[in-house]
Amino acid sequence: MRIVLTTVALCLALAARETLAVQVETYSTSSKDVALVESESPFSFEFHAEETYAGNGDVERGSLRVRNFHESDTRIHFILTPMTRIGVLRLGLQTERYSFGYGSNAPIPNDLHSTALVIGLDTEFSDSFLIRLEADPGFYGTDFDDFGRDTFNVPVIIGGTYIVSSNFQIVFGIGVDALRKYPVLPGGGIRWKFASQWTLNAVAPTPRLEYEPNSSLLFYGGADIRATSYRVEKNFGTLRGIPALNHAAITYEEVRVGGGLDWKLTSAMKLSVEGGVIPFRNFDFHRTQVRYHQDGIAPYGMLALHVAY
Repeated sequence: MRIVLTTVALCLALAARETLAVQVETYSTSSKDVALVESESPFSFEFHAEETYAGNGDVERGSLRVRNFHESDTRIHFILTPMTRIGVLRLGLQTERYSFGYGSNAPIPNDLHSTALVIGLDTEFSDSFLIRLEADPGFYGTDFDDFGRDTFNVPVIIGGTYIVSSNFQIVFGIGVDALRKYPVLPGGGIRWKFASQWTLNAVAPTPRLEYEPNSSLLFYGGADIRATSYRVEKNFGTLRGIPALNHAAITYEEVRVGGGLDWKLTSAMKLSVEGGVIPFRNFDFHRTQVRYHQDGIAPYGMLALHVAY
C-alpha cells in the first residue's frame, strides 16, 4: 500500500495543477511501434460517454461560503478518424456539462457548459516521433442562449509522443486557451512499462499506476487534473450585486484522486468504473480577482463507455 501511495504522489508531482499534456496512442506490432492505427472498419470512429457524480462539497471565499452542493459531470464525444496520406484525421463533436446543486442566486454558476467541434490530425515525423494537432472551436459558457462572440473560444492542443522503446515513451504538449489566466501552458510526462503487468503512466492530465492482470482487465490508481475556462452570462454579476462579473471569464479547476478499472467488453468496446475523492476544486474569476476554493473533500464515482472502430 505504501508503494502505491508513493507512486501516486510521484504522478501528482509530475503533473502540475494547470498543465496540459497530449498523448498520441500507440500500439505494438511484431515489427515496430505504430502510431497511426488504421482500422479494419471502413468507417472508423471514436465514441466516448462518461458520467460522474460527486457528493456534497463546500467552497469558500473569505467569509462567503457555498455549502453542501453536489456535482454532475457529463462528457460525450463522437469523432471520425479516417486515414489519409498525411495521417489520421480527427473530425467530430464533443460536449461537456458540469451541473452543481445549489441555489440559482449562488455567487458561482449552476452550470458550466461546452459544445465544440473537434478538428485535428494525428501524424508522424518518423517511426519514433508522433504528433497531434487539434483545435476545438465552439461554445464555452453557462447558458447556450448566450452563444456569441464572447462565449466562442478555440482551445488548441499541440503535442505528441517520442517512442524510446515499446516499454518507454516520452510525452510532451502545450495547450492554448485565450480564456485562461495563463493562455499557454506546457505539459508532459513519461509512460514506462517497468514489468510485464505494471505500467507507470505519469502523464498529465491523468497520471496513474496501472496493473493489467490479463488482456481484458486493467486496474489503476492515480489522479485526474482538470482546468477548463468558460464565460458566464451577461447579467450574472448584476443579479448577484457584483457587476464586474457580468460576462466574466471563469476557470473551473478540479483534481480527482482515486482508482478504478477498465474492462474490455470486446476488442473495440471498453467500460470504465472509477471512484475516489476530490481534494481540490476552484471557481476562479481570475480577471476580477474573485475565487472560491474548496473547503474539505468530496467523494465521487464515475462510469464511462468507450468505443473505437
